Amino acid sequence: MKFEVDGKGVFAATGGRPFDPARPALVCVHGAGMDHTVWAMQTRYFAHHGWSVLALDLPGHGGSEGPGLDSVEAMGAWVRRALAAAGGGDQAAFVGHSMGALAALEAAAGAGHDAVALLLLGVVPTMGVHPDLQAAADGGDHRAVEQMIGWGFGRPMQIGGNRAPGSWVSGAGLRILERGLAGPLGADLRAASGYAGALAAAARVTCPSLVLAGDDDRMTPARQVKPLADALAGSRVVVLPRTGHMMSIERPDETLDAMRDFLAGVSR
Repeated sequence: MKFEVDGKGVFAATGGRPFDPARPALVCVHGAGMDHTVWAMQTRYFAHHGWSVLALDLPGHGGSEGPGLDSVEAMGAWVRRALAAAGGGDQAAFVGHSMGALAALEAAAGAGHDAVALLLLGVVPTMGVHPDLQAAADGGDHRAVEQMIGWGFGRPMQIGGNRAPGSWVSGAGLRILERGLAGPLGADLRAASGYAGALAAAARVTCPSLVLAGDDDRMTPARQVKPLADALAGSRVVVLPRTGHMMSIERPDETLDAMRDFLAGVSR
């Protein structure tokens, strides 16, 4: 789906069905240097089960025009403007992964009671970036994406582990990040590491929240999610076994199951 936000072209995947403003919206926000393709399996399911899906490409990513946004707060505000520009109604669930989870958190906080659910994947309140990784990303050095893949995927996926024989799951993640390396990856990492408002934003969220973590996530470890979960009223924490940071790609079925089970109990 193509539309405009702030006079710039935007692309969002809709899960194979036209976006219907009469349905509640499921707004999905990708992580640093990525795009809508990280949500391929999950968005298709929800688009065919009662939701209108917008898997957004943030400005400067995927099919959306730049320039990119330089702060998480700006991303969250942009997500809400994108939902309005697409014709979204009063009810929306916000979903985000990694940096995109912080943007979804800001969007839900700003949406007030129009947000019916918030789903945060692979996120901790403070997301620091090692100076060597930041420097590599800023310089377009391929070692940046190699480091992110090495740390981002759980160890079972580093040696195969996919139920579909012949699938190179970490390779798919590498290709997505290579596209980001040529553009917004460095700026995204800087925005994520510079964001200090997670707990304050969480205190303003009024809707039910899910924090989904991987027990083998070395980028945003599951043991560090508690402060954010505690700041979200009525939150639920689910930890996926044998799962790293890139959960929507490496464990798509398990990620979908957790999202579906949570959203089944959401009033809309």
